[in-house]
Amino acid sequence: MKPYRSVLFVPGHKRSWIDKALASEADAIIIDLEDSVPEADKTQARANALDALSTHTGDKGILIRPNALDTVHFGVDVADTTHGNLTGYLLPKLFSRDDVVRFDALVTAAEIARGVARGSVELIPSLETAASISKVDEILAGPRVGGVMAAAAKDADVSREVGFSWTAEGTETLYLRSKVVLAARAAGLRSIVLGLWQEVNNLDGLRHFAEANNRLGYTGQVLIHPTHAPVANESYGLTPSMRGYYEGLVEAFEEGQRQGHGAVSYRGDHIDLAHANHARQALAFAGNN
Repeated sequence: MKPYRSVLFVPGHKRSWIDKALASEADAIIIDLEDSVPEADKTQARANALDALSTHTGDKGILIRPNALDTVHFGVDVADTTHGNLTGYLLPKLFSRDDVVRFDALVTAAEIARGVARGSVELIPSLETAASISKVDEILAGPRVGGVMAAAAKDADVSREVGFSWTAEGTETLYLRSKVVLAARAAGLRSIVLGLWQEVNNLDGLRHFAEANNRLGYTGQVLIHPTHAPVANESYGLTPSMRGYYEGLVEAFEEGQRQGHGAVSYRGDHIDLAHANHARQALAFAGNN
């Protein structure tokens, strides 16, 4: 799965909200069938998700968060919403790789039943339990895994599970967030997103939070409000100045190679192949948004 800078949550039973989310500046959306949907509205949420997928055009990613494996809904969630326009399923409340395998079997059966290319729908583990964070390496080695979401939200499942007291600075979750980034990079994943910033009107706080996590290695963020998308896109993307810097760096290195040099000076810095590869990756990721 390509890196998404901004991924906007929307409750599945609110059909008009799904359209608004698709029209937002977010790179992708998550249609939620789980916690934000009342029990009585689960069927409607599935129908709305399938309708949105069926009419979707463009390159905005669409993810669906099904209900967890300890509910009565997860099977029909997958069976009813697997579609050729679906990017993947964001998997909630995982405890081990076995949970990923269970979802993989369900998605495979749904792809076959619905005539969707087998293996095309990806799985994105949402790490929101102590067990899943502890076993992150084995979970990310599971079938179909195309990205990962690390949960570090205030007063959410992960804070209750792990027992930390949330702060905007994030010292209490630094180890957890770093552990997920390292595991994701080791697994070769390009999409590593974090959730959530819950203070809807505090855009300065969001920007600081996003920029700090981008420096840590995250490629994007899960959002709860459309106004957060432009801030996330800027914080996790490349500014024009950084894009120019990286483009110039690659050009300078390649010119040096043509002249027989393995390293050159660029804007006062010593650069070699490692720096050029870093710049190429940053530009490739930015070009996919």
